[in-house]
Amino acid sequence: MEIPSIIIIDNASQAGTYVLRIRLKKDTTLQFGRFKKGKLISLPAGDYVYVGSALSEKGATSLARRLIRHATRSGNKPPHTIREEMMTRFAECDLGPRDLLPKRGKTLHWNVDFLLDLQSAEIKNILAIRSPERLENRIAKCLERDPRTEIIEPGLGANDAPGSTHLLRLRTNNISWASLMTLIAEKVLNQTNNIEG
Repeated sequence: MEIPSIIIIDNASQAGTYVLRIRLKKDTTLQFGRFKKGKLISLPAGDYVYVGSALSEKGATSLARRLIRHATRSGNKPPHTIREEMMTRFAECDLGPRDLLPKRGKTLHWNVDFLLDLQSAEIKNILAIRSPERLENRIAKCLERDPRTEIIEPGLGANDAPGSTHLLRLRTNNISWASLMTLIAEKVLNQTNNIEG
């Protein structure tokens, strides 16, 4: 059974936590803004996971707006291919208002923005957990401990969570998204069903 590219768990909130699977098509050396004073970090081509949260019920820090922002690139660069599907899915399940696109374009702010702005990086899968509960650090720690992931640089993507890393590299590209979702569901969410495609 093929797993959908967008999985939404629950339907009770406009806030939530999310996991992105990002495919980087070529080896890259990147500065993540001012992270570690602009240190250049080597990123081999392959798949990465990023864990984030958007815990407001409305506005720019609601879940749907944050995810659409991630799927938007700065300037005149084309958006991530998944963005159109996201907007359709979010409308179908009443996640966010109809006008989700960033009103003033996108400026690069968070560490992950610098990766997602590359045209060689593409969001392939999204897990969105609709809940006001702060799950970001628990999910990131669960993924950090998984032997199928590796830390690229300590602290990356987790400026507000000392000792954590929220952008991880998958050791091989053939790790199934379904297996990662099952890990999160069992170890963090303590459930084995309620996953909506």
